[in-house]
Amino acid sequence: MAVPSGPVSPSTEAERAMFEFVDAYDRAYEVAADRHGMTVAQACVLGRIARPRGMRELADELGCDASNITQIVSRLEARELVERHADPHDRRSRRLTRTPAGDELNAAFEKTFEFARAATSNLTLEEQAQLAELLRKALGRSS
Repeated sequence: MAVPSGPVSPSTEAERAMFEFVDAYDRAYEVAADRHGMTVAQACVLGRIARPRGMRELADELGCDASNITQIVSRLEARELVERHADPHDRRSRRLTRTPAGDELNAAFEKTFEFARAATSNLTLEEQAQLAELLRKALGRSS
């Protein structure tokens, strides 16, 4: 079950809309992950290994403890979806790569997880551009 990622009692219409959107997004992500026999965390990590990644880099990006990444990666590795290799520049560090089976599962997951595509299909191209700009602005990343 997804954990609500916003205020329980939003005070503005914008907060309510954001909360509803994020909640629906999280639920759809969870359903898609489950459909492919993964947890949300496993789907998230698998999707972020499109290129070789360091485990510490991944933990920092996801804002979680490295031990959490280790557990998730161990489960993905047991399913032969990812591999760990010694970092050629620092043999103490491990680099993650997806296996061909991991690539296939990630592609299947991405086809199943259509929430963002379906939601934005309700908007015109101009509205999509406006939404993208407003979301970046809300995150302090306006162009």
